[in-house]
Parts: sequence; structure tokens; C-alpha cells
Amino acid sequence: MKVRKELVALSMLSLLVACGGPNETATVPQAEPAGVSFVDIGTHVVHFSAQSTAQLPIEVARAYNIVRSKNRAMLNVSVLEDATDKAVPETVTVKTVNLTGQLKNITMRQIEEGGAIYYVAETPVANQETLIFDITVQPEDVTQASNVRFKQQFYTD
Repeated sequence: MKVRKELVALSMLSLLVACGGPNETATVPQAEPAGVSFVDIGTHVVHFSAQSTAQLPIEVARAYNIVRSKNRAMLNVSVLEDATDKAVPETVTVKTVNLTGQLKNITMRQIEEGGAIYYVAETPVANQETLIFDITVQPEDVTQASNVRFKQQFYTD
């Protein structure tokens, strides 16, 4: 019986060593901090995000005619007046490319809901594709446009 326990213990120890064991000194990759999701452009704040449309609740996708798919990304942009935190209408244009420089077709459309104003667009994405979003916004009460750039990687598998 003692020999059996020792064999089991040795087997478990060899499994732990094969898996790295509890004292593994290999470097564990650090989680990347979440990216900035807003930018102050003077008297206004631009909020932006991109996500897979598969993450949208079915009701939301249906209400706004958005195709839910793990292979589609959605960009969402809104601008708030800094002093009042109220949404303001603006002109929004976006140029989107991947890391190889391939231009992605993306057309923004305005959604108004209960005092909120959003600009959304969708584009196809491949697994591990990184998109660079160059957003130009010009609130209707501002004479000069502002530019915002961010990048996001998408995982479809």
C-alpha cells in the first residue's frame, strides 16, 4: 500500500513538473490596460468604442438594424458638450484601415434616442485583425473639426 501511495505521489509530482509546477518562473504576460474610450476636444468630449456585433443583445441589434456576427465589428461614436454633458449633433466621418493598410468600407449613420445621439457603423473583420479608426468630428456649434485615432484588435474564433 505504501509503494502504491508513493507511485501516485511521484506521478502527481511529475505531472506538476511537466505543467510548470507551482514555482514556475516563466514570465506570465501582463494584461494590457483598457484603451482610452473618450477624448476631450476643447468644449466637447468625444466618446468612442468598437466591439463585435455578436456582443449586442438581440433586441438592440434588431431595433437598429445591425447584423449580429462574430465576423462584424461595430464602431460607436458620440459627442457630449463638456459643460452640460448633453449630446450634440455633429458631422462624423471615419476612415478605417487594418495593419496591412487595407481600407475598410465604413459609413456612419446617426441614431437619436431619448436625448442621446450616437453615430454607428459596421464593417467585416477577420480573426485577430486590428483596425485603426481615424475619426473626424465637428460638432455643429464648432468651426473646426477634431481628429481622434484609436486601434482595436478583434477575435472571431
